[in-house]
Amino acid sequence: MNIEKLRLQEDKDWKKHWKKWGPYLTERQWGTVREDYSTSGNAWGNVTHHEARSKAYRWGEEGIAGISDHNQKLCIAWAFWNGKDPMLKERLFGLTGPQGNHGEDVKELYYYLDSTPTHSYMKMLYKYPQQEFPYQELLKENGRRTKNDPEFELMDTGVFDKDEYFDIFLEYAKNDIEDIVAKATIHNRSDKEETIWVIPTIWFRKTWFTGHEPFMPKLSLLDKNNVKAYNPKSGNYFFSFEGEPDIKFCDNETNREKLYQIPNEKNYLKDGINDYVIHKNEEAVNPENSGTKASAIYKITIPAKGEASVKFRMTHYYVETAFNHCDEIIYDRKRDADEFYAEVQARVKDEDMKNVQRQAYAGMMWGKQFYYYNVERWLEGDPGRYSPPKERKKGRNSDWRHLYNFDIISMPDKWEYPWYAAWDLAFHCVPLSRIDPEFAKSQLVLLLNEWYMHPNGQIPAYEWNFSDVNPPVHAYAVQRVYQIDKKMNGGKGDQEFLERCFHKLMINFTWWVNQKDSDGKNIFEGGFLGLDNISVIDRSHAHHYKGKLEQADATSWMAMFSLNMMRISLDLCEFNKTYQYTSIKFLEHFLYIAGAMNNISGESISLWDDEENFFFDVFHLPGKEPKVMKVKSIVGIIPLFAVESIRLDMFDSLPDFKNRMEFFLKEKPKLAALVSSWIQPGFEKRRLFSLLRGHRMKSILNKMLDPQEFLSDYGIRSLSKHHEEKPYSVRINGDHLTIKYTPGESDSLMFGGNSNWRGPIWFPINHLIIESLRKFDYYYGGEFSIEYPTGSGNYLTMDLIARELSLRCIKIFLKDENGNRPVYGKHKKFQEDPHFKDHILFYEYFHGDNGSGLGASHQTGWTGLVAEMIHKYYKSSKKPTDNAEAIFRIQ
Repeated sequence: MNIEKLRLQEDKDWKKHWKKWGPYLTERQWGTVREDYSTSGNAWGNVTHHEARSKAYRWGEEGIAGISDHNQKLCIAWAFWNGKDPMLKERLFGLTGPQGNHGEDVKELYYYLDSTPTHSYMKMLYKYPQQEFPYQELLKENGRRTKNDPEFELMDTGVFDKDEYFDIFLEYAKNDIEDIVAKATIHNRSDKEETIWVIPTIWFRKTWFTGHEPFMPKLSLLDKNNVKAYNPKSGNYFFSFEGEPDIKFCDNETNREKLYQIPNEKNYLKDGINDYVIHKNEEAVNPENSGTKASAIYKITIPAKGEASVKFRMTHYYVETAFNHCDEIIYDRKRDADEFYAEVQARVKDEDMKNVQRQAYAGMMWGKQFYYYNVERWLEGDPGRYSPPKERKKGRNSDWRHLYNFDIISMPDKWEYPWYAAWDLAFHCVPLSRIDPEFAKSQLVLLLNEWYMHPNGQIPAYEWNFSDVNPPVHAYAVQRVYQIDKKMNGGKGDQEFLERCFHKLMINFTWWVNQKDSDGKNIFEGGFLGLDNISVIDRSHAHHYKGKLEQADATSWMAMFSLNMMRISLDLCEFNKTYQYTSIKFLEHFLYIAGAMNNISGESISLWDDEENFFFDVFHLPGKEPKVMKVKSIVGIIPLFAVESIRLDMFDSLPDFKNRMEFFLKEKPKLAALVSSWIQPGFEKRRLFSLLRGHRMKSILNKMLDPQEFLSDYGIRSLSKHHEEKPYSVRINGDHLTIKYTPGESDSLMFGGNSNWRGPIWFPINHLIIESLRKFDYYYGGEFSIEYPTGSGNYLTMDLIARELSLRCIKIFLKDENGNRPVYGKHKKFQEDPHFKDHILFYEYFHGDNGSGLGASHQTGWTGLVAEMIHKYYKSSKKPTDNAEAIFRIQ
């Protein structure tokens, strides 16, 4: 067992809390729902980026490469100044939802390069322009552009064109759980001498005004390079700064006069360090060298193409010789990280794949965030403080008063989406389970706890609207993580985890049945289901058109949910045979859903269309014939996900479950005939449960694998390319609605226009397609082939098609035969510059034709699934191709 695995074991066994300190600061606390105390609910406008340096937050803290303890009492981050900007670079800049032509978007360049699961070693890179940061140009140009224009990025401003920037590598290394060395290595990439201010900053989150912690923590200067941090609950911490920096203090308090034109309560405010450095204002910092925020200010002049470094060390006890072994500690922890990932990546042969996979894992590790949100306190206000406006008591999230979040949570993107999202998190846990199964399991349990899940059984979606509906993929993730952990643990499954999740998922399943099947027909109306603008109409507001939308995807997600729950029940039968009765329950749900999809309410209305051989939504208008919405989208492929292949010997050990199956075969033959038959045994007597019998499965796969429809060189598109030349149009209540294949950024205003399901490639959907194909292949035992690509005359087994689709997704990030990575499109500097080309950004989604990255640039959350794709590709029983040229072969 390598050293990092020993740390993970010690943390799991509560021997040493190695994860107490980690990258738990968000990258954007301003503009979040939690900090919004406006009457209108305009979170983006209530606290802006410009105001953030002067505003003390209520619910969390932000910073560049920020770390904190797991309760975020004490925070550490880096700030910089190039001598030209109007403010310190204390936080990452980006556009709000209304400012961006495609919604909110961070406008900075930074990369997560490495992290172990215990954060014993972490590394990231921040690229800081030497010329004045183009804040106004980014705002003005993006404000001018329309939905039909691309986003205007920091690289487009030209600030990097002459290499006039600093590469700032930021590292953390733990000598012990609360003995941490931090280092900034600054490279001057320009051909002339440049000066930079490097400002490591420590501060306490403001907890002393909430009524819970009336005492005041304190930072104070011990000597020229040592600061003491004292909190009555956690005791003393000592910060030793290398050299002789200018150490200044202020308080983490709001500058009320600047923001609200009312008198300040304190003298030395949150923006004090900023005003001291930028404006040389000596009165902005405390002459007594104490406060709740402190910075060590280094002014460093670096020669052309040269480098410099800044180090500091945090300990829980005073160390006189703090810097004697700092470089050695960093070196040792980097070596530990290399040993850990060498084992994780033992099967991966391609070096470029290793680089991509390790950075994907790093992004997921850096994506952890302390998330604090007590909805009732947020609605009612803090004792003795200003009361929130009365309008909010019936506004956003007012029906989630029970919700109390105070945890480390895996985020989709700590700038763009610095709040958890239920279905994103489910996908995060699959690759996370490969490197830290305990964290993955704890995350899945977390959202099922009573203080998260609504009393009615709904899982919270995300802070903008906890009541929104995400696809029910939590059971899938629970079952998948259980199986991964079981295999890694020598075949011993975590019964407590699986059982605990299962009982809560039963409640969530009941919520779906009661709330989203309004007529009790086993046809579901899930709303937009996180697929944003995939339809011609806003699926969350179908009532706007005075009708009701019966969704092929919502219904298929529920069929998948049913099979996931059946499979979990069968897994639990290993410990307790009583669970075979819940297996029966979910099998019957699955069968009734299958029946309903083919004959809604016995009215001969089907979600399957025999003309197009595809699944579509059906829209009902009072007094009119149902309207089949013939949009060829991922909605029609999602039925593929409802599949399980199970060994016959499992049934033989569960006689009541087996008898109930036989009852359905005998008494309900029409219902049983709608799904893949379990009468006919597959390879090694396996049985298949699927919504798709042979003809329908082949029909869907033929469309999915057709380059003129869904198959891109980089994965499966979310909308058929068929709609590029032939947009789908429909008239509903006088409105003429059209949907067209749009492979890049969204041209729709739905959901703020900041994502697009009308053509681009999304990793979670591609991952589930690949997983489903493997389940089909498991049943067929490699004996079933289908044409790939459609029209090519070549036939491959389902497993080989799954591997080929994996390669298409993986190659988005890999160098092609010209040394270019598709993810970076035509950006020459990203592709060719040695200081850019091997650093990877994991975007939210990808262009349906050329694979370039779009949306949130750091959404390593579910795009981190690429790490799992690489793992499964090299774990395949068939020998994978190792050379890069063959990797880029598209059959």
